[in-house]
Amino acid sequence: MRRPALLAATALLAAPLTAAGALAACPSDADVARMAGDILASRPAQGYGPNLSMEDATCAREKLVPILARELGAPVGYKVGLTNAAAQQRFGLPHPIRGTIYQATIRAHGTAASPAEVRHDFGALPNVEADLLVRVRDEGINEAGADRVQILRHLDQVIPFIEMPDLVFAQGQMTGTNLVAANVGARLGVLGDPIPAEATPDFAARLASMTVILATDQKELSRAPGSALLGHPLDVIPWLVEDLKRDGRRLRAGEIISLGGFSAATPTEAGRTFTVTYQGLVAQPVTVAVRTP
Repeated sequence: MRRPALLAATALLAAPLTAAGALAACPSDADVARMAGDILASRPAQGYGPNLSMEDATCAREKLVPILARELGAPVGYKVGLTNAAAQQRFGLPHPIRGTIYQATIRAHGTAASPAEVRHDFGALPNVEADLLVRVRDEGINEAGADRVQILRHLDQVIPFIEMPDLVFAQGQMTGTNLVAANVGARLGVLGDPIPAEATPDFAARLASMTVILATDQKELSRAPGSALLGHPLDVIPWLVEDLKRDGRRLRAGEIISLGGFSAATPTEAGRTFTVTYQGLVAQPVTVAVRTP
């Protein structure tokens, strides 16, 4: 090979990845800033291409979170996504994924009698999901392992939750790794009244056997058992502990964990009221609600 051609080939191999490039690399600060700008302006964003690796998607997420936090408030905990088989199949990943949630994610409170109000067009591709939060009591949760009663000893609240994610991407851009790079779409949400966590086998069993129903003021949209999340909602937590450990992190007292979607993401509609009802967790059904003007 002649020297000019050799130099050109070497430069090509050393070139950083562009949004549509074939080689994997952590997206540049400029590309991440572009995505953050689109998200905050509620514009559909372009993904980083179909060949983005999980490592580079995670790198992009870590750059994105502090930019979004300037508007959405300080991080308050974590969202675990793809916690059911259907969601994993849809996005082509065989495991859950992690995002960061913000003060804005947990700011709103709504019940059936007094729904919260969130604009239906709060994001580029705004959705609602039936979800569930837990709050960490103390750092012992990092050593609780997979024993569900032990996990409950280190939680102080279970909180009904309608997640309001923004799926962000323009048509055809959604892949599992792009979803990671976009912080799993974490943005807003609505909390119901908290339920004290009980460190008992009975409470753990009720978390799995409860029925979670997503509905509008017009019709029921979905229903699922608590076991839809990795076989048991509490089984999400050991996965998160290990995922954080790989990054040298631990769960801290007071942090909030979004355990995942019991329902598929449903696009918001103007003028609708969405409710999530949990039957069988406590003596009477509990409901969280949001109106989307």
